[in-house]
Amino acid sequence: MVKEELNKVRVDDCVFCQIADGKIPATYLYQDDDLMIIENINPVAKVHVLVIPKNHIVFNEIADSEAFLGRLLLNARRAAEIKGIKDSGYRIIINTGKDAMADFEHLHLHVLGGEKLLDHL
Repeated sequence: MVKEELNKVRVDDCVFCQIADGKIPATYLYQDDDLMIIENINPVAKVHVLVIPKNHIVFNEIADSEAFLGRLLLNARRAAEIKGIKDSGYRIIINTGKDAMADFEHLHLHVLGGEKLLDHL
């Protein structure tokens, strides 16, 4: 079920929506009215954080959102700055769909770094 009130869109069984609503705890590095940057609880690199819109957004279903997508990318850079990896380098990943092994439909960016990353991507 989707809930929509005052421009707030949440899906009841979405983990990221529950984090945005404070129902599931997370380690926040930054948040504002529209997005949050949190530590990934299952990191695959020394640094692995997530940049997540608070509203339930599905990447393949959005249109005309260049400004917001730009904000997400700039906040991925903010995450790298907060974690001290901006100058050494980092990787930004968006997974969508089963072939990409996306665990969640809710749009989110992975920011990876803090070590030399494998070059197979």
